[in-house]
Amino acid sequence: MAEPLPPTPILAVRNLVVAYGRKTAVDGVSFQVHRGEIFGLLGPNGAGKTSTLSAIEGLLKPAGGEVSVDGIDVGHDPLAARARMGVLLQEASFQPQLTIKQLARLYAGLYGVALGDAELVERLRSFGLEGELGKPFKSLSGGQQQRFSMLIALIHAAPLLLLDEPTAGLDPQSRRNLWDRIQEQQGSGGSVLLTTHSMEEAQAVCARLAIIDHGKLVALGAPSDLIAKYREDPRVLRVAHGAATLEDVFIALTGSEIRD
Repeated sequence: MAEPLPPTPILAVRNLVVAYGRKTAVDGVSFQVHRGEIFGLLGPNGAGKTSTLSAIEGLLKPAGGEVSVDGIDVGHDPLAARARMGVLLQEASFQPQLTIKQLARLYAGLYGVALGDAELVERLRSFGLEGELGKPFKSLSGGQQQRFSMLIALIHAAPLLLLDEPTAGLDPQSRRNLWDRIQEQQGSGGSVLLTTHSMEEAQAVCARLAIIDHGKLVALGAPSDLIAKYREDPRVLRVAHGAATLEDVFIALTGSEIRD
């Protein structure tokens, strides 16, 4: 009997090139996100993370390479590909004067999701927002806005969730709540691609991760495997204080200079 073919990855990025004029922001990056996997995309400021996410979302046209989501080429059929993605950006861009209820109904309608009052209240409760139903988005705190953005990203049960620094600026309780939501997405069979500057977060929730710098892929693997691979590297030994950590590996591979 022939061996079964491996499942199609939920996300495949192949030799991706993103350029802005003469500047190449992403230079031949390739990686896959498996179904049911939480995958981290790490890099210093300006490394190419946001450009990579923008190409995956179909917001910009790559200068080279391919991106496919659930087997759909993003360049050939961007609408079908986007329908399979939920997205949470660093900064929410919802209509500030609309209420939470109005926004939830608007986005549910855009995705063809029937959302009754009882279900809406229950979803809001799960994010600690049940008391904010009639409030305009602009009146929410930063943490509340981030949690509501996550609710909207999950509203149509997309198989792939893209999260751009989802816990930036959150207090520890809100951050742990969001981690729980990310892991629930995985537990229900969904997949997650997230960017983060928190090595603790990456190590806690990501099965595998890619580190990029200056637009190029510099490391790919499980956090524990990367630590094991580089723990004796002289660059790691120079920056480590005791046993090597993922942060030590990250700094050793991308440099210690401050990036803007």
